[in-house]
Amino acid sequence: MTATLSGLTIGSLTLTPTFDSSVKEYTAATTNASNKVTATPTDESATVVILNGETTVENGESASWETGENVLTITVTNGTAEEVYTVTVTKS
Repeated sequence: MTATLSGLTIGSLTLTPTFDSSVKEYTAATTNASNKVTATPTDESATVVILNGETTVENGESASWETGENVLTITVTNGTAEEVYTVTVTKS
């Protein structure tokens, strides 16, 4: 069972580094108040939980940003396997 993502997008923001399922930490910059977050698990039976700080973000819905650093935590669980991806989104 795999607990990885095959895709991760945050609106039209550019992830640094470019998304790769084996890379677990990313950064992005925005001036927007919010962006749609889409996390696609490699195995469609896996569950995905997205948190913006302490706030749950439904997969495919928008996360709201405060000025400064916002940390998204994307946890992918599949059976006993679990992987955590983080994206630090900086809003100017």
